[in-house]
Amino acid sequence: MNKTVLIIDDDDMLRKTLASGLRDNSFDVLTANSAETGAEILSRVSVDAIILDRMLGGTDGLTMLHEMRARGVTIPVIMLTAMGGAENTIDGLAGGANDYLAKPFQLRELVLRLNNIIRATPTGTATKLPDGLVFTDDEFFITDAHNPGTAPRILPLSGEEKKLLRNLITPIGNVVPASPMVAKRLRSKLNVVLSDTDIVTIRGRGYKLIHMATGKNNGEQE
Repeated sequence: MNKTVLIIDDDDMLRKTLASGLRDNSFDVLTANSAETGAEILSRVSVDAIILDRMLGGTDGLTMLHEMRARGVTIPVIMLTAMGGAENTIDGLAGGANDYLAKPFQLRELVLRLNNIIRATPTGTATKLPDGLVFTDDEFFITDAHNPGTAPRILPLSGEEKKLLRNLITPIGNVVPASPMVAKRLRSKLNVVLSDTDIVTIRGRGYKLIHMATGKNNGEQE
């Protein structure tokens, strides 16, 4: 099966050239011209690796990488940059990059580095959603595991609630800051349809989605 790579680079020509070259090397490729667009793609699609330009317009690549790692996102990242030198390489690696490649570079070198970081990443790290919850086409659906013939029904969420739930599941266990009112509304809706799932408060940090063996947990965690 082909591996899926997301290229995040605001240089249109380089982005298109890389995409074409990687497809020729049996990768499935998604592209984004900004950190914001890249984050939106990652909220909907699972990828095996990210090629991330450091000097993006808007949110820069290093800031995006810091934010990803802070949320617990472990997707391997190769950072591309025109900023050479040991100090810049150390900044990128310390910020969470798995590899760091200075421009200009050869496509073959990038392909080898991609294969290396993908192989080095443990398999099976993708988040498994709670039983009964499905995310597709930018919507959450509820399914009935006891009645497989029953059609999934959409989980009615506001835009803020949907954004919070997406952040809570990438990955599950991720601590997410949010408005207490939004978290309370989302928790109430999930409690109605998912008996083994709850949202708990992590005091001073935010909220976390948890699986429960039995009962409800209405308290806070440190």
